[in-house]
Amino acid sequence: MADLVKDTGTEGEQLKKTIGPVALTALGVGAIIGTGIFVVIGQGAGLAGPGVVLAFVLAGVTCAFSALSYAELAAVVPVSGSAYTFSYATLGELIAFIIGWDLILEYGVSVAAVAVGWGGNINEFLKSAFDFALPDAISKSPSDGGVFNIPAVVVVLGITALLTIGTRESARVNAVMVGVKIVILLFFIAVAFTAFNGSHFEPFAPKGFPGIAAAASTIFFAYIGFDAVTTASEEVKRPARDLPIAIIASLLISTLLYVLVSFTAVGIASTKSLSGSDAPLSTALREGAGIPWAGAVLSLGALIAITSVVLVIMYGQTRIFFAMCRDGLLPRRLATVSPRFGTPAKITVGFGILIAILAALVPLNVIVELTNIGTLFAFVLVNIGVIVLRRTRPDLERPFRVPLVPVVPIIGILLCGYLIFTLPNETKLRFVVWLVVGLIIYFTYSRRHSRLRTGEKAAVPPIEGA
Repeated sequence: MADLVKDTGTEGEQLKKTIGPVALTALGVGAIIGTGIFVVIGQGAGLAGPGVVLAFVLAGVTCAFSALSYAELAAVVPVSGSAYTFSYATLGELIAFIIGWDLILEYGVSVAAVAVGWGGNINEFLKSAFDFALPDAISKSPSDGGVFNIPAVVVVLGITALLTIGTRESARVNAVMVGVKIVILLFFIAVAFTAFNGSHFEPFAPKGFPGIAAAASTIFFAYIGFDAVTTASEEVKRPARDLPIAIIASLLISTLLYVLVSFTAVGIASTKSLSGSDAPLSTALREGAGIPWAGAVLSLGALIAITSVVLVIMYGQTRIFFAMCRDGLLPRRLATVSPRFGTPAKITVGFGILIAILAALVPLNVIVELTNIGTLFAFVLVNIGVIVLRRTRPDLERPFRVPLVPVVPIIGILLCGYLIFTLPNETKLRFVVWLVVGLIIYFTYSRRHSRLRTGEKAAVPPIEGA
């Protein structure tokens, strides 16, 4: 592996190794379990009926194919940057820039969307617990009837400050939030079993398998946070061992919780009531189990869950941008690590301000549409990277190996390609426009300033023969 990752930057451009396997797994669970189980379950129930339980299983299996490829490349290329880094090592600088540029957009938009959702959930909690709500003027965007979404700004700037202070501190806070939201979900499961009604599962699949598949394509996006684990590669104490463990463990834990929660939710409430609610789990407890106070508990759990997602996804975005700057593909002067905190403070604060503005002024339905296609595109490239690397560098030490290559990565590529095909044309068009802008930047700036072009070794040089 020494010939693959030769240099991770000069002094002042190197991140501290502070994260262990438990915190890393919590990072993955923190990114995965969030708005998905608290909101998307309702959409899935509307598409699949009680078959939404199988839709969660199908979505988890679909995601697992790409997770295996991420695990292999993360162990072989343990450098900050996730899919950007893997593409750089296996497919070359241009492809790496394209996917890095894409992920910058997707992660940033995702954080803004989740922050807006956090602002909506704070009002749900206040209504349930105190019969009080913030005025629309300070809790919604202008196009939604408000002026400035202050709650969304508060959560983004608070997470920005935490990420600036330090990775270890952020990981500890995230681990606590992950623990709390898992307890809240287990609370939901336990309470739901006390009022379980098996008749709600009839008919199980009113729209047949097409309905289950349609729900799975929606629910799939509740799982994609696991790739944020790989953005921490460079800050992991023992990456070759811990990264595959964290990727697979976080996906398994989240899938198990999703299936149990969806099963018990259907058991206490009709899929019609679930699909018609903005807070389906709270609705299930209030209308199905007849426990109104539990709605406040679930609203609090949603707030904690969404906060941890903001933390992990924003962390991932800053590390991808950091890696691209350090390689010279974006301004190198930004790739400096704070001597006091050991974090890329300039990048973190800069993105925090930009995302806070986006979250404050743009409505959720506009920014959420751009969160999907880039992640699926990244999954495709990571699967391709595994196939390429197996053929060009069969001699590399692989602490974790994807079974049945190239069959498993090809299945991952086909599944992701199918989901990309089903996305709205408007989303595809916006994606293409963003990539065109990125290509203009690459050919006018990045090629001339790249560490490879200037004769300096890149943090992750392309592998000979790849």
